[in-house]
Parts: sequence; structure tokens; C-alpha cells
Amino acid sequence: MSINRDASSLALAEELLAAGGTPPAARDLAQIRHLILDHLGCCYAGSMLAWGRRLRQWAAPHAGSGYAPLLASDLRLAPALAAFVNATSAHGMELDDTHDESVSHPGAAVIASSLALAAHHGLGGGHTAAAILAGYEAAGRVGAAANAAETIELGFHPTSLFVGFGAAAAAAVLLRLSPRQLARGWGLMLSMAGGSMQFSQEPEGTTVKRLHGGYAALHGVMAAEHAALGIAGPEQALEGRYGLIHNFGANSDPGRLNRPHPDGPEIHRISYKPYPCCRLFHSTLDALAEVTGNFNLDPGEIESITVGGPDILVTQHMLRRPTSEMAAQYSLPFTLGAALHYGPGSVAGFMGEALADPRTLAIADRVEAVADAEMQAAFPAHFGSWLELKTRGGQIRRSNVLDSLGTPANPMKRNDLLVKFADLTNGDNRIDAAQTTATLDRLQQLDRIESLIAPFCK
Repeated sequence: MSINRDASSLALAEELLAAGGTPPAARDLAQIRHLILDHLGCCYAGSMLAWGRRLRQWAAPHAGSGYAPLLASDLRLAPALAAFVNATSAHGMELDDTHDESVSHPGAAVIASSLALAAHHGLGGGHTAAAILAGYEAAGRVGAAANAAETIELGFHPTSLFVGFGAAAAAAVLLRLSPRQLARGWGLMLSMAGGSMQFSQEPEGTTVKRLHGGYAALHGVMAAEHAALGIAGPEQALEGRYGLIHNFGANSDPGRLNRPHPDGPEIHRISYKPYPCCRLFHSTLDALAEVTGNFNLDPGEIESITVGGPDILVTQHMLRRPTSEMAAQYSLPFTLGAALHYGPGSVAGFMGEALADPRTLAIADRVEAVADAEMQAAFPAHFGSWLELKTRGGQIRRSNVLDSLGTPANPMKRNDLLVKFADLTNGDNRIDAAQTTATLDRLQQLDRIESLIAPFCK
């Protein structure tokens, strides 16, 4: 079979597996430590929410099917099952990391899959780090090659659609697959990839979005494990005539599959989320903080708020009366109202009775969004927006934010990530100071340890 090196699944598999056979560079390892820390905090907190608890109940009959631990429990499962539940928890409260160019959340599935397989097969932190590096690289390049921004307009959710290929790549590193096995594993993944954006259009029935991270992990691990058994899919799963890019892409760039980003590995192009809502709103919340003096303006003084941003801000995020937590976190009007009354980092503003809070809804009714050509042109490399607030006294306040807090251009500091981790693990069934210290110590020794997530398991 001839290989088109300008856009080749097999060539990408060769590149990733060759890199996965060598220890990550010091700079890469430092970033991977931060990514795992963020993932574990999100996963632990998500496992305590309703959907996390229900999936633990679902998983309980499968206890003993493998050695992969389920966080916040004493269950040990087959790797695919543990990865599914843990990744769903990590993606379960809109705080997990984002790869902007692919408009996806790679950490939930890639890290959950890597940790599950490493634990099951008794592999240490060095192997796990190499797998995570490969998984982020695959997910980022696949989404970029398909042109994720256009994929969303076609109605598909990038996390569920693209990140499974990253989970499969991570699994391939740990299972020591050959490049041809990984390419064929992606061929299996192609028939499992999906994820509709319909959840963004309805006030209820939106829990499925939490599962999109889990589906990517489950299918990625399954695809790699099946490929290892000799169950083969097509080798041109990404670039072929009916491959991922042509089926789900528009105005795509297939050559991006085999073209590394000039700024280095995709793990360094990750945005961390300080706010528990759609990543697209983070620049808007930063702008709202600026025009309200860090949320010190009396909300009753606000007559109107207008937001300008990418097209999807208008087409997919203007539901004013969400009746589920997920729908609220995907609603721009509701999110701005919740931020003004509960604070921008508060999960409570999206939960339970807060969904009917008349103060939040009153602000939501004063929010409008317009498509802005410049912000659309910058998207998805930048999730920017501008916000214009008009007070009841007639004053106009405006702020433009191209790169929100947490992006590579405006990064959160390590201490910010530690505070976020502490907040996420400080609640019901919280982990104690000793467990936190043990986790941080393990991360510091990531390339030399055998067990990473033991402090989170009972």
C-alpha cells in the first residue's frame, strides 16, 4: 500500500510510537505533571456528582474484571470500564482542560485511559507520561486537521469525535503496538467515533455531554486492545475517502496530521479552566470582571449586556431557561447571571435550586450576543470575545479579551492549579492533607514511580 506522507494515518502512528518509546523531555514532563494534577482534581470532584455516583453503581457489578482503579472507590475494573467512568467524572463539571485548535477536552479521556492501562498492566509513571504525550498529540492533530470549528457547525462534538483517537494512541504506547496496529486501531475507532451537539439545543437530557469524555476513553482503549488481538480496521481511518477528515471535516487541512506545530508538542497548547462553564465563555467572564470591578457592581444597576464572539456563541449558547446543570453551563446568558450572583468560579450557581434563581434569570434576560467577524476569524486559535455593559444610568463599559485566564498566552500559575485542586478535593468525602501531599509527591517523581493515583482510591 502506498503512503501519502502529506496526510497519512500510518505515518502519524509511526511518529507517535517512536516518540512514545523515549522518555519525555524535562519541559514536557513538567507540563504533564500539571495536566495530571488538574485531571485528578476534576475527576475526583466529578465522581461525587450525581452522574459520577450513578456510573459507580453501574460499574459495581464489574468489580474484579481487572486491576484498573476507579477513583473515589475500592473498585478495580477492566481498563476500558475504569477509563470510561473516570473520564466521565473528569469531564463531568466543565472544568477539565481544553485544546483550543481542536475545540476538545483531551485530558479527560487521554489521561484516564493512560492511568487505567498503566495500573492494569503494572507500568510506571514514565510509561504513563509517554502515553499521555502521544495521546494529546494525536487528539490535537486530528481535530486540527478536520477543522474542529467547522465540525461543530456540522453538529458534532469534538471531544467525543476526536479525542478517542488520542486515547487509542496513548493505549498503543502502553500496549506496545506497532504503527500498523495503531493505524488499524484508529480504523476501529472510526466506526465508534461520534457525538452530537444536540445537547446544546435542549434544556434537559444533557447529561450525555458528560459521557462524551467517557465514550472517547472507552472506545479508544477498546480500539487499541482489539487491534492488539489482530482485529483490524482500515489503515487510512483519518485521511481516507470515507475517513474521519472527509466524513466530519469542512475546509479541512489533512496535512496537519503529519505537521507538528512549530511551537512544540500539543500538550503545551492546552488551556486550563478556572471557571466551571463552557470554555467559550471564559474570555467573556474575564471581560465581565473588568467592567464590573471584579464583580463588585450591583447587578441591579445593569440595564443590558451585549457580547460579541464567534458564530457559535449565537447559534449554540443562548438558551435562556436551562433546566439542567449541563444546559446552564452551556448557556451564555445564564452563566453571566450566575457569575454576578455566585462568583465566576462557583459550581453552586449551576446546581439544583440555583437553576431557578430569579436574580440569575433577570440578568440572563438582559444578555444578547452578536457574531463578530474578527473573533470568528481568530477562532479556534483564540476563544476571544468582547462585552459591552450598559448601566441604568446610561454609562457604557466595554472590554475586549482575546486570550482568557488559563490559556498559554495568559497562563494560570502553578499555585493557581494547586488552589483549584484543593477546591475540587475539599468537599464531601474529601481527601485529607496526607493524601494531597502523597499525590503531589508522586507527581514530582512521575518518571520514577509505580503507582500514581493510590491516594484517590479507598
